[in-house]
Amino acid sequence: MKKQFLLCAALLFGTVMARAQKPDTAQLLVHYKFSHIRDTTNREHPYTENMVLIVGKNAGAYKSYDKQLQDALFKKQVQEQEANSVDGHVNIQRKSSGSGTEYYQFPNGKKMVRKEALLFNNYLIPDALPAIDWKISGDTATFGGLHCQKATTHFKGRDYTAWFCPDLPLHIGPWKLNGLPGVIVEAYDTKKEVDFKFDGIEKAVISTKKDDRPANQASDSQGRMAVMIGMDDQDSDPNIIQLPTKAIKTTQKEFANLQEAMRKDPNAFAQSMVNAQAASQGGGRPAPKINIKVGPQPVINNPIELPEKK
Repeated sequence: MKKQFLLCAALLFGTVMARAQKPDTAQLLVHYKFSHIRDTTNREHPYTENMVLIVGKNAGAYKSYDKQLQDALFKKQVQEQEANSVDGHVNIQRKSSGSGTEYYQFPNGKKMVRKEALLFNNYLIPDALPAIDWKISGDTATFGGLHCQKATTHFKGRDYTAWFCPDLPLHIGPWKLNGLPGVIVEAYDTKKEVDFKFDGIEKAVISTKKDDRPANQASDSQGRMAVMIGMDDQDSDPNIIQLPTKAIKTTQKEFANLQEAMRKDPNAFAQSMVNAQAASQGGGRPAPKINIKVGPQPVINNPIELPEKK
């Protein structure tokens, strides 16, 4: 546990907050029905999730639409209960759904940032935007009124077909897919084990209501700020493309070490994070004791990224 505490403390003290990238204004939202056969022994029940690609002028963000809706509902429920509570306490049962992993693409700088959620913290893992060797064909198709063109490639161990829209000139797509002369509105591998199926497009509606509070905060009955654990600290308008400002910048190796520590002993790992947080705040107070429950983990024998055959 001491080793885990030192690892968590090092990340808390030795990393910087995400402030390098300026927020971008969303222009369009492209929706996908994402499907992934993670367990080849149970092909009839693939993992599915509603995802969204937020397309801006210079950047894009690919994230769980299911999680966005759940977070918005949860925030509303908390605020309603707080407004009607005598002592400011709320009691809401919340089931987690939707992936916490998000991909931010900055094609002009050829950069990508992956956001991962692990217990109480968000982590940012910067990387170069993958260079993908696309073969563009003359085949065309229409998706939701968008005139699209076909392209194919081999990427991360799979052969992909993608349909991109030249009328949407930003060179981005879902997940890590990018590099075509237009937004990728649908993509799938030849075995249809990974499928980013087009599910509609809409114009982004940016809220004009001023709310300086982060999305994971609300006021209790006495006007004090309450943090809603499990929600991002992103801008109050989910259609603004912005890296979470309080996420911890790390590397893939460091994050893999955290995941392994979490897998081996979830309770000891969670306690070490709380201890590290308490130490960073000072005050001499002992860290609270916590106990978490970890449900059964899904079987994944067919990851989205496959090793290349030698």
